[in-house]
Amino acid sequence: MSDLLTSAEVARLVGVGPTAVKRWADSGSLPCIRTAGGHRRFRSVDVQRFLARDQSLRDDWAEWIDVLLRDGDIYAVQAQLFGERARRGSWHDVAGALGELLTEIGRRWEAGTISILDEHVASAGLQRALTAVIESIPVDPAAPRCLLAAAEADDHTLGLSLVELCLREAGWRSEWAGARTPASTIADRVTRGDIAMVAMSASSATSDQTALKAIAEETSRACQASGVLLVMGGSGAWPDDMGRALRLHDLRKFYDYAVEQRQTRASRTNVDH
Repeated sequence: MSDLLTSAEVARLVGVGPTAVKRWADSGSLPCIRTAGGHRRFRSVDVQRFLARDQSLRDDWAEWIDVLLRDGDIYAVQAQLFGERARRGSWHDVAGALGELLTEIGRRWEAGTISILDEHVASAGLQRALTAVIESIPVDPAAPRCLLAAAEADDHTLGLSLVELCLREAGWRSEWAGARTPASTIADRVTRGDIAMVAMSASSATSDQTALKAIAEETSRACQASGVLLVMGGSGAWPDDMGRALRLHDLRKFYDYAVEQRQTRASRTNVDH
């Protein structure tokens, strides 16, 4: 291998599509260097380390994928989730790890080792189990509320379930806007009040940066006018300049941010009283 590899070269080496490589780079899983023109380049040594870690992760997630594809047994998936919680010590660490599981499922589909039906079954089973777990975590009825929404052209909401798991552990309530949420709908909901934060996701399937920029700008204006926090997540083609919106790739960092903002709000409330 040469010292620096392109996304396409890394993809051929690993056996996935270039989109997966870009997703790993954007999430920080695979370190990259940006050229003057903004292109991603990867050092050989970083790729080799990633491959070694990647094989370890594949072995770790083999049991998980087996459970997700086994007869739609939602209770078995919930048992896996609680087992991960006991092993990792927190739900936000589980959420961060499950992001890697979703990457592995996507990789297997791209490599042809599981079918698109398998991918849908696994995703649906995980989302159902996550919903049950989230509902089991108590939350103060007076806790701040976060609106969860997928970008207007995006059907994928599993990442939002991981966000909701972090929110619930951080002491937030959540409200679902769901998939393909128009920016105008989010803006209208924000102006009606009772929303402290908007968390919006765009998956790697949403690659139109111009459209995402327009969505980000409209949502940001509404949030700024109402004093509402705005977080953009997922591996979609969000613009580099997000204004006052926060761009996050790491669910663990999102949890820390949610905790910090909830504490800030609580402090302000105490001062006001």
